Formats: sequence, structure tokens, C-alpha cells
Amino acid sequence: MVTREQIDNFPETPGVYLMRGEDGTVLYVGKAKNLRKRVRSYFGASRDARYQIKFLMARVEQVEFIVTATEKEALILENTLIKQHRPRYNMNLRDDKTYFSLRMDMAEEFPRISVIRKVSRDGARYFGPYASAAAAREVLKELYRLFPLRHYPLETCRRRRRPCLFYQLKQCSAPCHGRISREDYAALAEGAALFLEGKKQDLVRVFQRRMAEAARAERFEEAARFRDLTRSIEVTLERQHVVSRTGDCDVVGIHRDGGHLTFALLFVRGGSIIGSRTYRVPWSLDDGEGVASFLNEYYGREVQVPPELLLPVRIDDGGPLEELLSERRGGRVKVSVPVRGTRAELVSLAVRNAEEAAREQLRENDAAEAVLEELQRRLHLPCLPRRIECYDISNIHGQNAVGSGVAFLDGRPDKAHYRRYRIRTVGQADDFAMMREVLSRRFAPDTDRPGPPDLIVVDGGIGQLNVLTAVLAELQLVGIAAVSLAKSRVVRSAARSEVRRSDERVFLPGRKNPVVLRQNSAPLLLLARIRDEAHRFAITYHRKLRGKAFTRSALTDLPGVGSGRAAALLRHFGSMERLRQAAPEEIAQVKGIGAALADEIWRQLHEVDGEQALMGRGKKKGQ
Repeated sequence: MVTREQIDNFPETPGVYLMRGEDGTVLYVGKAKNLRKRVRSYFGASRDARYQIKFLMARVEQVEFIVTATEKEALILENTLIKQHRPRYNMNLRDDKTYFSLRMDMAEEFPRISVIRKVSRDGARYFGPYASAAAAREVLKELYRLFPLRHYPLETCRRRRRPCLFYQLKQCSAPCHGRISREDYAALAEGAALFLEGKKQDLVRVFQRRMAEAARAERFEEAARFRDLTRSIEVTLERQHVVSRTGDCDVVGIHRDGGHLTFALLFVRGGSIIGSRTYRVPWSLDDGEGVASFLNEYYGREVQVPPELLLPVRIDDGGPLEELLSERRGGRVKVSVPVRGTRAELVSLAVRNAEEAAREQLRENDAAEAVLEELQRRLHLPCLPRRIECYDISNIHGQNAVGSGVAFLDGRPDKAHYRRYRIRTVGQADDFAMMREVLSRRFAPDTDRPGPPDLIVVDGGIGQLNVLTAVLAELQLVGIAAVSLAKSRVVRSAARSEVRRSDERVFLPGRKNPVVLRQNSAPLLLLARIRDEAHRFAITYHRKLRGKAFTRSALTDLPGVGSGRAAALLRHFGSMERLRQAAPEEIAQVKGIGAALADEIWRQLHEVDGEQALMGRGKKKGQ
């Protein structure tokens, strides 16, 4: 138990404190400008009286601290310890995927724009973020109409005998074949960067000036090109609604409901909102500390850090956070709480988005609860199936056999607990034996997987269900519901020339006839969605292994080519087809491949192609 005397011995310096439970588990990690004052606020007479805080403090048995030199170091250490311990009462952004961005490296010979996830401090220019790869590619599609930049890696394009189709569509200037000078291409790339940064008005003025200069010099084709560019950009300006005259910034809105905080992030670039994102996380402490923890975790990942952050509430460590974010961005970052004007209106808009996201989440939770309750009732399950796992097998005649296991929590995918299995003990096409191996490995006593689910679903009929119940009985796992879901199949009527699809069928242990749920009902759709996800996960892994096996055998069968050289060849050329099209001199440029080996690889590859062609012709003659 933590005593007042222990807290009084804490230093009055910046640092991080760790609250541990009775078993030593870290319950909460916090940072402080003054460790003694901050920790004392939890245990003193004037401590926070909220129920959540009381519940947390009742479980704390020990408080440790780590002193840091500055508040910024405390922020960094807090983030590190949270990732290490994943405390229950800290903020955990379960969706760790970042948004997509566009990247252009102006130091390249002919800069190219690519869609990426990770933002690095590598000197390149990044634009975005965008909600999805499709949204980013939609921006690129519009951009290429205005600025015909190259689409593919330069080495790939130069291996072609003529420019690609995008050149014919006037969406690429073909720098790979010398159809544009390096200086003119650099001007196009700079114009594209200004366009993506939202500086379209500046771009229009630049192009108008260049158009006038070209016209005075009687370079009328060049002047016409700048005229067309200017008109196209002005059209896009008319379509876009500028929400503010602010620069690039991220706007944060929050909404509190019970023990949860909902965050809404608005991404403002060039005065326009280009996207948004919401998070809903459990949080028991005050809102200001929640915002600080959210910002530290969100911007601690590989995401774009804007020059300004607009917040709805003031946070205690605004100065250290500005310093830390400025360091991550490589430029100054301002953190402010606007009270009037356009910036305050943007914050209000973000708050309304957070409120709406919280309401939508509650509605979805209620709907998911109702579906699970109906599923429990129709299948006579012993408890509400909050955690459902599903297993499937994928193979071709027993080759490259794999199994998959997917997990759903409260009707939503729990991808952190997806697992895939390579079949080790079954050498022939035996789906039942493969399913037994997968289930035995999943529920083995020494596995580090979470506890058993409320419901297990297997893809198939009574045979697969019998395998599942046998494994559960062998491992003495009781209280777990088990079902199998058989796909609908095509049924042809004997009396009439009529073809129809049968219903999806659910089989239960000890029951011969299936349970037929109403087609398109919510419980059946949920089971089918889980089954289809397991099938997708299994077949994706199977195709990956099958492709690797084919490529590995095709290359490593060549004399003098091992796994290392095979990987180097594939990295350089990208595919077997491009390797076959390459000349021996090109193959010799790969690291570890000399001229003699390159000649041998080229000869062997083309001998194989010739033998396959002869075999094909012989087969046709025999037919």
C-alpha cells in the first residue's frame, strides 16, 4: 500500500511514474513536471473524486518513479514505457495503421510521386494524409492530368523500347526516353508540389508569368501549355471549398461520455479539409491529460506532423510537447487553444465530429449486442458469444497446405489475434487431419494465445465439426460452444430444369439436421462474414507460399544460384518475366552475379523456355 511518507520522498523534478497492482502489473504510466506534486494529487485529501479515479487508486499497491532531465525526456520515456507495458488505464490506440501520404524526392533525376504509409525524415517532400490508398490515387489521377510526371521507376521505363501508354494519354512526359529536358521536368515537379501543398493561387500566378514570358519570346507552344495548365488549375479551385485562411494544421476535437474519450482529427491542408479520423478510447483521468497522451502516442508514430495543432482544451505540458513535435517534424510546431476566429470555428467543427462519432459508436455497439443476443438464442449457446474464432484450411492436393484462425470481438475483427499455420504433420490431401493439427496447436496448453473463445466456428459440415468437438474433448476444454457453417451450394432440380442455390447451414454438436437461419438475417450474415474472413486469410497465405515455392524452384534450380542470389535477382528485376527479358549484361549488374554466371543464367532460362515451347508444340501435334 502506498503511504503519504513514501510520496513525500518523491523528488520535485520532471520524470515518469509507474503505478503497479498487487501482482506487480503496471496499471498506469504517467509523466510529470513535478513528480511529488503530481503523485500527491492522486492520494491527497483533495484528490479527484470521480469513480474511475477511485477505482484505479484502490488497485494501486506501489508507485515507482524515473527521474528525467527535462519534461521533453519525460514525454519520450512515457511513450516508450506505455508501448512496453501496455497498461490497462493508459490510452491504447488499437488501430496502429497510419494514413496514406504522397512522397516526392526532389533530389531524384526525374522526381516521381509514390503512395506510402510511413513518413520519414529523408529530405523528401510529403503530402497528405489521405484516408485510403484509393483517395491518394484519386488525387494522383487528377494531378497527372495537369502535371505529366513519370509513373514508374526510371530503370523499368528505360528498359522499354518506347514510352508507355501514359505518354500517349499525355499523362507522362516520358523523361525516360528524353522527350523532356531535366529543367522543364523540374518545373513540372515543383508545380505539382505547390499544387499538392494547396498553394494553387501561387501556382496560377507563376504559370501566368511564364506564359507571358514565353509569348514575348514567341515560344507559342510553350505559352499555350502554360495557358492550359492555368485554366485547369482554376477549374479545380472553383470546385474546392476553402474553409479557412490558416496554413497547414491538424485540429483536435474531443467528446467525453462516461469512461471513454472520443477524439476527432481534422487534417487541414492549404486551407481545405482533406480528411478526418476518429478514435474512441477508454480514459479515466482528466481531459487535458487525455489529450496530451493522445497527441504523444499518435504523433509518436510515422505520421506527418503539421506546423500547427489546434486543441479544444489547454494541456499542462504544451511547451515540452511543442519541443518534441518540432524535433520530430524537423521544423517549428505550434500548439494552441484558439478562443475566437476561424481557428476556434475549426475546433468547434472537430468537437461536433467527435460527438457524432461517439453517438455512431454507441449505436453500432447496441446493434452488435442485439445480433449477438439473437445468435445466442437461435443456436442455444451457453453465453453471449462476444469472442468468436473461426478456422479454415487451404491447399491444392495437399501441397503448400495452410490453416488460418481469425478472431472477432463483439462482432468486429480482432486482427491482433489472427493466426496462420503451416501444416507440418499431414502430407496428403486430408482436410480433417489438417483441421485437427491446426486446432490442436491453437488450444495446446503452452500456447501464448488469449483464453478460449465463447464460440468456435469451423468452415465445413458435420465432419469438420466432429474434428473440432473431438479436439476440445481431448484437451478437456469445457464451456466452449462449437458450430460449423456449410456454404450454400448449387442444387439442380430433377423434375424441372431449374438451378438454385441452397441455404447456408449451421451444424451443432449432437444434432444431425442443420439449423437453417433465415437467409440474410443479421446472425447468419455475421457467421458468414467471419467464415469468409477465415477463408480469405487462409487462401492469401496459401497463394503466398505457392508463389514463393514456384519462384524459388525456378531460380535455385539454376547452377550457381542459391537462395541469396535468387533473392538478389528478384529484387533487381521484380519478376521472373523481366529476368527472362533481360540481356546477360543486365543480369551481370546484379550484386554477386559475374559475367560468366550471368551468361549461364541467361542460357539456362532460355533453354527452359525453348523446351517448354517444344513440349507445347508436340502436345498439339499428338492431339
